[in-house]
Amino acid sequence: MKLKQLSVFLENKPGALSAPCRLLAKAGINIQTFALADTREFGILRLVVEETDKARRLLQRNGFAVKVTEVVVLEVPDRPGGLATILNALDGTGINLEYAYAFTRKHKGSGLLVFRFSDPDAAIKTLKAHKINTVGTEELSERLKD
Repeated sequence: MKLKQLSVFLENKPGALSAPCRLLAKAGINIQTFALADTREFGILRLVVEETDKARRLLQRNGFAVKVTEVVVLEVPDRPGGLATILNALDGTGINLEYAYAFTRKHKGSGLLVFRFSDPDAAIKTLKAHKINTVGTEELSERLKD
């Protein structure tokens, strides 16, 4: 299962993060998880939200450069070696893990991690063959309600 992620480009200056967050809050759009990366000149705010298309349109109407990308959410056992199991499954496949970040909530002893792969379809196929659970949009919303 692939999910849509928004990447919002921000100036690297004080207060830049608050503007898109205020817009989403005012529109009632929940941020399920996010990551922020920066360079000297700009930052990239990566968001998984409940209403991706609505959020994208809102942010673009308000002058933000927004890109939609596909990510994969995986259930990772919260124990030593949990992440290594996922990485081991991908070894030798040629699939590049471009970046990853985590949700703050656990679900029944597992963490949820967001992965951006160079080839998400091949990654999903490989991970499922290794019995690694991918989490879809509806299942994610249910897990975050617990």
